[in-house]
Amino acid sequence: MARPIDATAGAGGSEPYPGERVGLPETGRGSLATWGARIVALLLDWVMSTVLAVLFFGTRVLSSDGWTSWMTMVMFFVQTTVLVALAGASAGQLLCRLAVVRLDNQPVGFLRAGLRALMVCLVLPAVVIGTDRRGLHDLAAGTAVVNRR
Repeated sequence: MARPIDATAGAGGSEPYPGERVGLPETGRGSLATWGARIVALLLDWVMSTVLAVLFFGTRVLSSDGWTSWMTMVMFFVQTTVLVALAGASAGQLLCRLAVVRLDNQPVGFLRAGLRALMVCLVLPAVVIGTDRRGLHDLAAGTAVVNRR
């Protein structure tokens, strides 16, 4: 049985591209970041956070089951919050040429950056993804991860 054409879909009855519903371009600067770039950026952020935690608290952050075992996540939260609020992207996102933007074109700010980072630390909100490649953390903060190039 043929699927009916959705009148609200993109031009020519085709499915809308990711980001179209929220007003982002299909390709180029400002388009939604790919999954690959986002995962690489997250891994880079985690590695940098681990290095910072080891520098500040010693190697016990890698093997302890006490409070020091949380320091990598604390470093991740702090660096992500501060850099997204001030530079528009975490360190890993900057290296991958990505940016976190508010959909209303305002600065992300510390409150929204902290909310996003906290929800990423909780993991589940970040892996529940909608059709526009936006996790619950981005939906809650009114943000999207886009390409800088």
